[in-house]
Amino acid sequence: MNKRNYDQEFITTIVELLNTGCSVKSLSEEYGVSQASINRWKRMAITNGTPQAAEDTKETLRIKALEKELKEIKLERDILIKAVSIFSKSDR
Repeated sequence: MNKRNYDQEFITTIVELLNTGCSVKSLSEEYGVSQASINRWKRMAITNGTPQAAEDTKETLRIKALEKELKEIKLERDILIKAVSIFSKSDR
């Protein structure tokens, strides 16, 4: 199966037709585009209209997850530092 590239104008037209009430199935049959592609274009239009916006969203989610993990690791480190200082005081 070959991956076909569609120009932005065509994609915009399909999304506009979706917004006017045409079904994904009818557009797929009429224009020879897979239903999955049409649904992906619809999602991209919802997320600010570009494939790059979808990528940015993925990157933003990854950054948030990494920041959360970093915060947890720093907390664990601080707890361990306090525990070491407590145990080193009791040894003296």
